Amino acid sequence: MNLSIRQLLLALVFIGIVGLQIELALLRHAESFSQWIPHVTLMIGLLVTVLVYFRATRATLRAFQAVMLLFLVIGLLGVILHYRGNVEFATERDPSLGGLKLLWKSLRGATPALAPGALSQLGLLGLLYSYRHPALADGAALRQESVD
Repeated sequence: MNLSIRQLLLALVFIGIVGLQIELALLRHAESFSQWIPHVTLMIGLLVTVLVYFRATRATLRAFQAVMLLFLVIGLLGVILHYRGNVEFATERDPSLGGLKLLWKSLRGATPALAPGALSQLGLLGLLYSYRHPALADGAALRQESVD
């Protein structure tokens, strides 16, 4: 069994999606609309990842890239939301907090502020998988020939 780096990257994306979805379910991360956003995003990511595995065409790869960019954005948004929630909680408990002390408390708060960054990491892995993918290069080469 001779797996390429590209295949291993796609496998990591798949395993990461499944793992994050399970973790979110175990944490009961579904109490509000904003908490459902990563669930929906991960399910879309799972579908597109499976599509790319079975049929890596230009269209499925572009959809995959779009979802991986969405992973990046949603992950960063999650970090901001978690951090803001922790800031709010920390300042409710101690209104005198500010500066580095507030930053430190908020990063170490009840809600894991950096945890959503895992979704962004998966997005980066997915984009790395699709970087210079042969199915994308063929389409680019065909377009270049038609221009010449």
